[in-house]
Amino acid sequence: MIARQRIATVIASTPVARVLGTPRTYATLREIETRLKSIKNIEKITNTMMIVASTRMSKAERAMQNSRVYEGAASILAKKAEAAVSADPSKTLLVVMTSDKGLCGSIHSQVARRARQYLSENSNVDLVVIGDKSKAQLQRTNAAEIKLSFSGVGKEAPTYGEAALIADEIEKLGDYDNIKLLYNKFVTGVSFEPTILDVYTAKELQAAPKVGQFEIEDENVPKDFSEFTLASQILYGLSEGHAAEISARRNAMDNASKNANDMINKYSILYNRTRQAVITNELVDIITGASSLE
Repeated sequence: MIARQRIATVIASTPVARVLGTPRTYATLREIETRLKSIKNIEKITNTMMIVASTRMSKAERAMQNSRVYEGAASILAKKAEAAVSADPSKTLLVVMTSDKGLCGSIHSQVARRARQYLSENSNVDLVVIGDKSKAQLQRTNAAEIKLSFSGVGKEAPTYGEAALIADEIEKLGDYDNIKLLYNKFVTGVSFEPTILDVYTAKELQAAPKVGQFEIEDENVPKDFSEFTLASQILYGLSEGHAAEISARRNAMDNASKNANDMINKYSILYNRTRQAVITNELVDIITGASSLE
């Protein structure tokens, strides 16, 4: 018993034990192990999310291609009639389209930034916000301009029924001289661009120079066609944004998984080195204590 107490006293008084701080080294080793486990769990999550986004990408691309058919059909009459956007609108409606989901890079932030830029350059502009992400960002700076908002967007690929319901609610806000849609245009699998799309109103269609060639007898036709165009182009914008979002999330999760793997390798090396240092310190303490008793 006396010998053990003497050994403990000698080890505690050695310079190596005081400088290295053995209890602190053990705590650091446990911290590294905990951090390493946490990073491995995160890597599993990000890798799973990347796989899910990859499987959803083909469905999003099909929905985007179908929506382009709607958008093309809605634009035929306006193009042939040579409809033009009002040069000096007294009241404009900007429909900002994102989704409710995050973890997809800066795709939502760029749309909100483009919307704020448009508001700063133009006056008498009201906002309709589709998606909680853009609403949360625009509400901080332009809450007074937001007249209507929609949530529950982005869980699945958009459908024409959803777009028509949104268009019906927008029509209830009243007449606007200009209606513009702001969405993320899908360029490539790694590129997207915030784009503003003009939606021709009934007034702009009626004022088109070549609208008379269609021999429209019913005065409600321009309004009905304007409503159809709004719904079709909302579907188009939502589908383009949905495909861009899925692609951006896949890329973001892929990058996150690669970064997590790099950190796992780094912390694994650090853990092994720290563990080896702890073992070496213990051996030094034992040898030093044993030598002092001789």
